[in-house]
Amino acid sequence: MNLLLPAFAVTCLLTACAATQPFVDPRDSFMATLKTMCGQRFEGGQTYAIDPNNEFANKTISTEVICSAADVRMPVKVGEDRSRTWIFTRPAAGLELRHDHRHADGTPDKVTMYGGMAQAGGSARSQAFLADAYTARLVPGADTNLWTVTLSEDGSTLTYRLERHAKPRAEFVMKRVPGQAGR
Repeated sequence: MNLLLPAFAVTCLLTACAATQPFVDPRDSFMATLKTMCGQRFEGGQTYAIDPNNEFANKTISTEVICSAADVRMPVKVGEDRSRTWIFTRPAAGLELRHDHRHADGTPDKVTMYGGMAQAGGSARSQAFLADAYTARLVPGADTNLWTVTLSEDGSTLTYRLERHAKPRAEFVMKRVPGQAGR
């Protein structure tokens, strides 16, 4: 009897360990989710802004998910303005979001490549990116910026939200355009 109890305990422990699923980093899952959306186009608009008369007000906002081995890019069209691209990469240090702003001739804007790294606690469908030191130097007051990108469970809705000082600043909601790819 004395030998059966330890053997039973070891068997239970090994069974519990075997049933445990391996850890999957939510940042990897988020990139994988984005990559399932390659070629899909989304269209919508601004649903909230701290300044309702900003450059996005009453304009159609659209993007297409463009994938490569290195990144996922979402060129953002605001009305007729095509100067912005959201870039998601998965460097060894985490998951990164950058905002690439260009002039019509393709040259970089003076305020470009700002963004930050995903925070802990994201999921395969939502990640929050806190402004990094580069962004804080480049954009006055943006040191607390937090961008949250969320994809609905069915993949039909893309939401981009910006907070500053833990208060909502802007939100864009875009719906997938059925049967269309390309800009």
